[in-house]
Amino acid sequence: MPYRSANTKEEKKNKTMAEEKDCSKSSNLSSPMAETPIRPVVCLKRKEDIKLYEETEECFILDFDPFEVIDFSKLSLDNMNNDDDTSDISIVAEKGQVACRDYPHARHLCVKFPFSTTPHESSCEKCYCYVCDSVAPCKYWTRASDKSDSPPHCDANSDWEEERSEYKRLTEEKAD
Repeated sequence: MPYRSANTKEEKKNKTMAEEKDCSKSSNLSSPMAETPIRPVVCLKRKEDIKLYEETEECFILDFDPFEVIDFSKLSLDNMNNDDDTSDISIVAEKGQVACRDYPHARHLCVKFPFSTTPHESSCEKCYCYVCDSVAPCKYWTRASDKSDSPPHCDANSDWEEERSEYKRLTEEKAD
């Protein structure tokens, strides 16, 4: 008589089913399906609906960024104060600090008084003189320096590299 294994596929299947029945009898509510009814999941499209659904639903999906501060649909992009109709870009908000407004900067980089559209003599509290690296206005801000051919420092920009290096050289010589 050929040797026959005691654990055939059929016996293993029956044994597994019996173990499953025993487990379900011993733990009446251990199954998540037994204690949780099937509920729909709601997808919210508007930020205004969050409060309503937070009170009544345990789970819902947001179809938007809840941390987005600006609701662009309520903003008016009519730019009546600005006569420049050729502009393709409108700034509607800013977040954080602006380097050329909130930190020290050369006068020609100032955001508060744009170099191309405001008098060069004007400066904000964060502007400094590009030539002498001092707080604007410097002593040569509106008048020429000791050299008669040199224009006032308020007109200085990044093209003034030669004047800037000359001024630094002269101040270093005076310091020695």
